[in-house]
Amino acid sequence: MQDLIRKGYDMMRKPGPSSNAAAKTPSPQKQKQKKSKITDYTKSPATFFDCIIYFAVGCAAVFIVFYIFYKILPLSFFGGLAGGFVNIYLSAKSAAKKRVRNFRLQFFDMLESLSVSMRAGNNEFNALKSAREDLKLLYSEKSDIIIELTNIINGFENAIPLSRLFSDLANRTGLEDIKSFASVFSVIEGKSGKSNEIVKQTQRIISEKMEIELEMETLLTSAKSEVNIMLVMPLVILLIVGYMGEGFLDAIYTTTVGRIVSTVSLGIFILSYAMSMKFTDIDV
Repeated sequence: MQDLIRKGYDMMRKPGPSSNAAAKTPSPQKQKQKKSKITDYTKSPATFFDCIIYFAVGCAAVFIVFYIFYKILPLSFFGGLAGGFVNIYLSAKSAAKKRVRNFRLQFFDMLESLSVSMRAGNNEFNALKSAREDLKLLYSEKSDIIIELTNIINGFENAIPLSRLFSDLANRTGLEDIKSFASVFSVIEGKSGKSNEIVKQTQRIISEKMEIELEMETLLTSAKSEVNIMLVMPLVILLIVGYMGEGFLDAIYTTTVGRIVSTVSLGIFILSYAMSMKFTDIDV
């Protein structure tokens, strides 16, 4: 009799098929959190296809330059291969930088929507939800700001403070504006009613920086055009003289002294290109 009672008790303790299915099936909120991804903005968003394009462009450009200076196909070929890999690195780095700049613009739009919602009487969390819905009218579901807002909202629903979530976002983007916003927000979170003022202050700072960048970009546009012309003109002159001068530059391509002159000229050309890219890339 005791054995039967013990067996019946054990059967009651065993979960049924429906309970197992319910335990294995995650809630919609957990499914949404699994779909959300944590983005490292220090890494390039370039895909494999983008890298192929970067490689092809760099390979073709360096091949042409090497062939103009040396007229040696094997050397130009291997130089083009090296240039292709270098261009992958440079272009990927530029793409990552452009992504961060675009995210700062999106973050500015988020602060503007957040400020409007907080002035309407919403607290920080509800204002973030409202801002996300507003930004969906401007950006797609796959945009960085929508993904980050979703992560922040999900994190807060899992008892993670907003200040920690904004600090994590600041560390991943490397943007000083978001770092300043997160540090100040962590001090007054839940202690002060001045959150709206901090949002407006951060928005104003980002707006001023964007205006300065726009002015500098306008001033540097003509300078960049002049630099590009100055870099291309030596190649054009060498092509014209080499193919229309009938042996005028043969000494450069056939003698030891000519090879040395070509190598020094190529080094000066590469150094000039590197310096021009460095001087025209100014961060605010």
